[in-house]
Amino acid sequence: MSRTKGDEEEYWNSSKFKAFTFDDEDDELSQLKESKRAVNSLRDFVDDGDDDDDLERVNWSGEPVGSISWTIKETAGNSGPTQEGREPKNRNSFSYGQLPKPTSTYSLSSFFKGRTRLGSFQSLSDALSDTPAKSYAPELGRPKGEYRDYSNDWSLCDTVRRLRKGKVCSLERFRSLQDKLQLLEEAVSVHDGNVITAVLIFLKRTLSKEILFRELEVRQVALRHLIHFLKEIGDQKLLLELFRFLDRTEELALSHYREHLTIQDPDKRKEFLKTCVGLPFSAEDTAHIQDHYTLLERQIIIEANDRHLESAGQTEIFRKHPRKASILNMPLVTTLFYACFYHYSEPEGTFSSPINLKKTFKIPDKQYVLTALAARAKLRAWHDVDALFTTKNWLGYTKKRAPIGFHRVVEILHKNNAPVQILQEYVNLVEDVDMKLNLATKFKCHDVVIDTCRDLKDRQQLMAYRGKVDKGSAEEEKIDTILSSPQIRWKN
Repeated sequence: MSRTKGDEEEYWNSSKFKAFTFDDEDDELSQLKESKRAVNSLRDFVDDGDDDDDLERVNWSGEPVGSISWTIKETAGNSGPTQEGREPKNRNSFSYGQLPKPTSTYSLSSFFKGRTRLGSFQSLSDALSDTPAKSYAPELGRPKGEYRDYSNDWSLCDTVRRLRKGKVCSLERFRSLQDKLQLLEEAVSVHDGNVITAVLIFLKRTLSKEILFRELEVRQVALRHLIHFLKEIGDQKLLLELFRFLDRTEELALSHYREHLTIQDPDKRKEFLKTCVGLPFSAEDTAHIQDHYTLLERQIIIEANDRHLESAGQTEIFRKHPRKASILNMPLVTTLFYACFYHYSEPEGTFSSPINLKKTFKIPDKQYVLTALAARAKLRAWHDVDALFTTKNWLGYTKKRAPIGFHRVVEILHKNNAPVQILQEYVNLVEDVDMKLNLATKFKCHDVVIDTCRDLKDRQQLMAYRGKVDKGSAEEEKIDTILSSPQIRWKN
């Protein structure tokens, strides 16, 4: 249909498109063409991967290539149906995938919907069309910087330096024995235990045991690190072989003895300890091993007997105070406390007698009295506590004596809520006057404080203490009687 000249002018003036002019610098079509040429020039930079190893590669969405989110999107994109006629991608070459169509029709990304089969860009009309297109992120090669730690030929010094910084560094390039030993010496020279251990793990994996032991025998620093490492990881077999090679019999025996910790069954552990008694320990260690075996043997007997008594329910001590745990594999002091708590009055001939344990394992008097006091005070057996400190001389006179000091006896008794009368009795037995006053004041043993101040003839201290007792109490009356006595010559 033909149009008049007026109609054409009206059409061009009313259209949202402008007429094409060469002088219009703001023309959007010229901007798009210029953008296309600029983007084409980017290919030279993207394809040149040799000089950009230190730059982080990103896809067109701004996410680093190889990141988790990029991998998920790429996998999701590739899992969809393949377009007809699409050629498979070459993973070693760069390609531009089709990207989602943005909101703006004239955006730069609209030119990057993909290449044609021959590798040329789509036409402007195709780029501006509404044909749906599948999105693909560009597959970029892995930067060479990621391979440097594995492929480059690092020197000994550089390798150790990188290990000290915690960087990944392959040690597989050190293949000869000489290179491996030089690497170990370089690691020892920097005095870094982590580096030494890392190199020793590599040598342990790549050298035979005979060669490794032979070379470490003359390198004591590295040898100590290896022994500590084997103990930490629990490689008991290799540790025994190492001690056997070095002819270190005592350490070999101690290392063998440690294996009892892995045996849970008491009877099997006892039999294992029996085999350890004859190992080449020092004289002191041999006595400890023998005591350990004897103690476990006693514990097995005591445990079986007490379990039977407790289940029968006929023994008063087990009814009032049920056992909270088994006695098996407990330390000697715990076993002594257990015996003083449940078997205190048993004759010396029984295995569970505290006196029998004391003599068998040569427990010192201080340790025995301290343990027995704690056990009997917990049961509030004050008669046993009194008998524990009562001794007779050759004339038959009784006297109280405490190898641990009566001040400690008072503290243990107070901790177990002993009555004031019993506390006062033992506070009075403290020889040091100042300590006696402090304990009596702390535990409110009023009679002891009043009598001590009277004996010291300290009027001021007695008057000061009068304000600490209850008004109208027997203690206040006693203080008033002493203060008004004309027979006492006060010092102050």
